[in-house]
Amino acid sequence: MVDGSPWWAPHVYADRRDFLKARGRIAAAGRRFFDDNGFAEVETACLQVSPGNEVHLAAFSTELTGPDGASSRLYLHTSPEFACKKLLAAGEPRIFTFARAFRNRERSALHHPEFTMLEWYRANEPYGSVMADCLALARAAATAAGAGVLTWRGRRADPFGAPEFVTVTEAFSAHAGLDLMAALDDRTAMAAACRRLGIRVAADDDWSDLFSKILSERVEPRLGAGRLTFLTEYPACEAALARLKADDPRVSERFELYACGVELANGFGELVDAAEQRRRFEAAMALKQARYGEAYPIDADFLRALEIMPQASGVALGFDRLVMLAAGAERIEQVLWTPVAERGAA
Repeated sequence: MVDGSPWWAPHVYADRRDFLKARGRIAAAGRRFFDDNGFAEVETACLQVSPGNEVHLAAFSTELTGPDGASSRLYLHTSPEFACKKLLAAGEPRIFTFARAFRNRERSALHHPEFTMLEWYRANEPYGSVMADCLALARAAATAAGAGVLTWRGRRADPFGAPEFVTVTEAFSAHAGLDLMAALDDRTAMAAACRRLGIRVAADDDWSDLFSKILSERVEPRLGAGRLTFLTEYPACEAALARLKADDPRVSERFELYACGVELANGFGELVDAAEQRRRFEAAMALKQARYGEAYPIDADFLRALEIMPQASGVALGFDRLVMLAAGAERIEQVLWTPVAERGAA
């Protein structure tokens, strides 16, 4: 903690207790929202055969030992997404979960190795529906915390005002002076834009790396200023598990929600094409192997579930971040009941 004392030291805990009480009220408000809208709360297993297949995510692994002594590798999931979509395939129409999620090599004011992901899905509904859910939840959180506004490090966002909707292309034009559609798949153009903006370019940066650098350094800090911002229509190469837009396959049905320059949620019109999803996973893991010298398994059971999963929309919301901004905390440890120790046992 700030003065070197552990989180359980009475004076440290006393400073955090109001944030933790607000956390409980916000969680209760979230559950009321989902209950009022016909969602079932589900619990997903943290141990999975694949932790997810994104290039830059680092997972925790462990060994499962059976009664016969045989062992196999499992992972703590980085998101409950695969398990939730299997439940959609099973027939659940609306589900949500407050899931413990785990990401290695991540620790900062906004990141923690173990955190809570609030994730929910609507079968046979467009992704505009889950955008509306995000807005309702942000308002419920602000009300439950008692402040009625979201704040972080001197910035404010009023969740009760009309939100801003801006495409990624529009945001890059406004905040980075870059025509993103003209620079699609053009690393040279992206590298030139980075250098013009004073952003360091590494020799092994690919197009997506440069896109992420411009997004994080020049675009994101300007989003969610005064009101919530929905950043929409991510380039197809950044679609992850989202489907492409039918009227413009250069971009996807993916959005992120921002407040005070902080990303709160990542949502999709969900991809249900198992062959296309496998292609994306294989390409991502080949790049991960080349970049980091490791790759994670592809969950074949998940791909089988996609074959019968209905059209759907879904969102992963960083619950701890929402609590931070609603309660006025500046670091994620302030809103966690028992933060992960930064050092191992003596």
